[in-house]
Amino acid sequence: MANYAVSNILGGTQQAISSSFKTLVSVTSSSATQARRGQVYDVIVGTNGTPADNYMTFDISRQTATGTSTSITPTLLNPADAAMLGVATANSTAEPTITANSSLLYFGLNQRATQRWIAAPGSELVYPATTANGFALRALSGSYTGTATGEMLVTEL
Repeated sequence: MANYAVSNILGGTQQAISSSFKTLVSVTSSSATQARRGQVYDVIVGTNGTPADNYMTFDISRQTATGTSTSITPTLLNPADAAMLGVATANSTAEPTITANSSLLYFGLNQRATQRWIAAPGSELVYPATTANGFALRALSGSYTGTATGEMLVTEL
């Protein structure tokens, strides 16, 4: 099993955060001929704008279709492994199709903070080997209009 880093600094223009969710990064299974399950086991979020005392909300939800975004090449954590077969995108300008009531990880934090979530063994977030199914890491804020950073560490199974 290979491990990959998928971050919204790997491509595209970061989008301004608003009171509606903006997808920072997403990862999905690829075409049916190469579809593999995957799992997210580590997430790091924060901001790279001017700090202030504002709240931000972050979410990982299931998605079933990609939106308009920049395709990115996931970074191999071990360069001896093969390239990821799944699809990774960053900095959506049109949101992916999010499955209703599918939030698996949801938390708020102050804009001045960076947050890291590491799955307890056996509690990784798993997506199916179904074309375009996966996860979207999203952010919103009612008072902050700068940009946010998001990274997911992923394993293909």
